[in-house]
This record gives sequence, C-alpha cells and structure tokens, in this order.
Amino acid sequence: MQSDRPIFIVGCPRSGTTMLQLMLHAHPRIAIPPETRFMVTAYQRRLHFGDLNDSARRRELAEWVVNRRQSRFHELRLDGEEVVKEIVAGPPTLGSALGIVLRFYAAHHGKPRWGDKRPSYFQNIDVLLRFFPDAQFVHLIRDGRDCVASLKEMPWYSGSVYSAVAAWAEAIDFARHGAPKLPEGSYHELRYEDLTADPEAHLRRLCDFLGEDYGPDMCEPRRVADVACPAHKSWHARTRDEVTTSRTGTWRERLDPWEVSLCESVLGDRLEAYGYELSGAPKTETSRMVAYERTAAKRKLSRVKRVAFDRLVRLREPNPLGARLTSGQLVLAGVPLPRNEPATVNG
Repeated sequence: MQSDRPIFIVGCPRSGTTMLQLMLHAHPRIAIPPETRFMVTAYQRRLHFGDLNDSARRRELAEWVVNRRQSRFHELRLDGEEVVKEIVAGPPTLGSALGIVLRFYAAHHGKPRWGDKRPSYFQNIDVLLRFFPDAQFVHLIRDGRDCVASLKEMPWYSGSVYSAVAAWAEAIDFARHGAPKLPEGSYHELRYEDLTADPEAHLRRLCDFLGEDYGPDMCEPRRVADVACPAHKSWHARTRDEVTTSRTGTWRERLDPWEVSLCESVLGDRLEAYGYELSGAPKTETSRMVAYERTAAKRKLSRVKRVAFDRLVRLREPNPLGARLTSGQLVLAGVPLPRNEPATVNG
C-alpha cells in the first residue's frame, strides 16, 4: 500500500520552503497548497466551535474556514459550498475538518496525498501531531545569515533584525532538540544549499523518506508555480525561474557589517553545526547583544505563556482532535478500517 500520511513543510521563514512546496506539488501523487492560515487559529479557537458531534457545529466550523478571509481559503480556488458539505458529512473531529480541506485540494488536482506548508509550523509541531498523529515533517534549513538578509527585505516583515536572528535560532533549536523526540519516521531535514545544488539527489532522498517514487518533474517547480503559488506574492517571483544556487551566500552583500557580527556572535555554533563557514567577523557590540537577548527572552516568555494557557484549555476540550482520514489515523483512533485495508500506522 502506498503511503497516505499527511506531509508538512516547516522551516525558518525565507528558507526556500515555497520552492520545496512547489517541488512536492509537482509530484504526481502529492498536492501541497499555498500557505493557509486556519490550522493554528482553529486550534486556538477550538472551544468556540463546541461539540463537533453536532452537525450544526461542524457547519459553523466549515463556514468559518471557508468564509474567513484571513484563512486564505480563497487562494486554494476550491468550491466553498462543496468543502462545507464534505466537512459536515465528515468525522466529528477538528483535525478531520481541517484535513478535509487539504484532502479536497489534493483531489481537485487529481492527487491522493495531501499536506500543508507554513514555515512557522515548527513552533506548532505538537498541535499538528494532535490533529494528524501520522504526519510527516520536512524541515528545510538555510544559512541563517541569508534568512536574516531576506527577511529584512520582505514587505510583510515588521520585525527587527534581532527578531529575525531569534527566529532562525528557534528553528535550528527545534531541529537539534525537538525533532529527535518526534515519532520514528516522521522527520526529515535537508539544506537549501544542497537542494539547489543537486535537486534530483536530495529529492530522491526525500521521496524515500515519504515512501514515494521520485518524479522527474519535481526538479522543475516553476512549471507549477502559477497553479500553487499566488501571483500577488511578489516576493515569491523567483519560484517562476529555474532552480539556482545564485542566492546562496548573498548575505555578504545584503547585510551590514554589524548585522554579520550579530548573526555570527549569536548563531555561530548553530551555523557551524550545519556546515556553514563563519566569516570571522568581530564579536558584536555588547549593546547589540543585550538588545538581542531581550528580544529572544520576550519571544521565549510568549511561548511559555502560550504553552501554559494551552494546558488549561485542553482540560475543557469537548471532542478528540485527531483526524480520521488516513489509514494510520483510523488505526490510532481505534476505528475499523474498510475491508481489505492493511492496518498500518506508517502507511
């Protein structure tokens, strides 16, 4: 049996995750949509949706996903009414309802396997596993200095350089300390620099991890860019070009000397651990290090508060959250599989 496990792409913003999304979307069995914005928000609002054993509640949830502009459902180009019907008729769990949207998107493109991409999902792996306990995660890692340089140029980025540095540190710390605790066979990481230098070799390894045959079209993500990447996102314009290494190491021209010093002072050990050579920039000024540490501390405190609040909310959940859409999810939920369906969690 071919795998039906959901696939999630994560990484620090500006790591090349959109390129990887398109590479996977070019696979004949896999569909990964443009970034959605309903997964984590729906989890945070789960008490509001109430008991999903009530079909009226499932309809309310479905209409919230389909009609809420912030969810970016409109960018999926799906029939909202049909999606609502599918959710109302589907299993009474929040994970099922959200997974049905992604499954519907895959079916719309004639693909059996579905997933999602959002860089910041690495901060919410526990949430995604509650929704999709059989999920597989693909973490794309890029030189932190290039990520910082790219982030500060984005029209939508309102954070400071200190926040950008902290974001990359958090993504790498997840890879080093959080990923090893994930279920076996659920995590794969690769470097942007390696992927752009030799796409076929690294996509073959990725397909092996996913339990899929390699598809040559994966090396030509630009061919599906118009389908799976909204044109209004001008910062993704390069996804319509051939895969290239031309953006590797451009931090040398895009970062000010003090920014290079800050990156290497804060991220040096992490950079070297992932094979990135340091430039030998001088240590950053004490005042800048203090400013970074304050930013990182605020971000950490916010995460701690979020986790503590989430533990309280879990005590009031009216329903199980886990999806019941794939063979592995059904096994884990204790739901009998259809006749002749192999009972496997790993797909």
